[in-house]
Amino acid sequence: MDVLSRLIELARLQPTLDIRCRLQGSFHIDHEPVAAGTLPFHLILGGDCLIRLGSGREITLHSGDFLLLPRGDAHAIIGLRRRGDTQPLRVTRGGLLPLRENGEGEADVDLLCGRFHCAPGSAALLLDSLPDVFHVSLAADSEEVLKTLVAMLYRETADEKPGALAIIAATCLSLLILAMRAGKASPIASSGLLQLLGDARLGKSAVAMMSSPAFAWTIDDLARHSGMSRATYSRQFRERAGMTVGAFLTDLRMMLASDLLSRTRRTVADIAAEVGYESEAAFGKAFKARRNITPARFRAAEQAR
Repeated sequence: MDVLSRLIELARLQPTLDIRCRLQGSFHIDHEPVAAGTLPFHLILGGDCLIRLGSGREITLHSGDFLLLPRGDAHAIIGLRRRGDTQPLRVTRGGLLPLRENGEGEADVDLLCGRFHCAPGSAALLLDSLPDVFHVSLAADSEEVLKTLVAMLYRETADEKPGALAIIAATCLSLLILAMRAGKASPIASSGLLQLLGDARLGKSAVAMMSSPAFAWTIDDLARHSGMSRATYSRQFRERAGMTVGAFLTDLRMMLASDLLSRTRRTVADIAAEVGYESEAAFGKAFKARRNITPARFRAAEQAR
């Protein structure tokens, strides 16, 4: 099983490409914080710029960089070439995507800005494992693929042909997956789901749990899947995942249950058994501990969205 693909499927990520920016000189564009379940992203097509978070942290982005804010934090896009007076921003529309500019000459940065919407409950394990700022370079190992995807975005946003929005959405999702692949081998976070999946041995236990969430897994079972001793497996799992094996399995079960509650009419008791709980009461207690809401109320809230 491809665990990352399954987690992305469960998250029901819906990408939207909002605007393309071609900016030069001095500029400062503020972005307000957004609600849970909305993840802003920026892809640098060329040049560079600065991202300043509400916390004051600053990140310089270069061509080929992808930045995602899983918690929807407030941030600003700031020019690095502080020459002359700040020029007024103007937005024009030439195709499906608005274009923001502030001058007539060559741009110092060319970037695409968008967001992903997700199902917070069934996306929790995937998103909670990402750092507050998920920043990777797509240029180094995937330069040709990146050029192909960016060219496709250019063409589809400009031509307005039938099906363009579907192609744009699929391309943005492909960019996110490339970023997560890059993040698996990157020191971007010392622990988390991507680090776990990037470990050839520990990843096998994640596949096992995802394939059979209702099984009464023990540390010994999972250690055998990974070819490790119990103690070594427990220690390395926690170091990589940033949580215990038990917490990971519970979060996985809650994510699968959230998906079933929101997508199906199956009874809560049936879903409880599907994800490994012997009784509806035990499942309800575990679900409320993780989601701060009962399964029935979670289902009602999801259906009202």
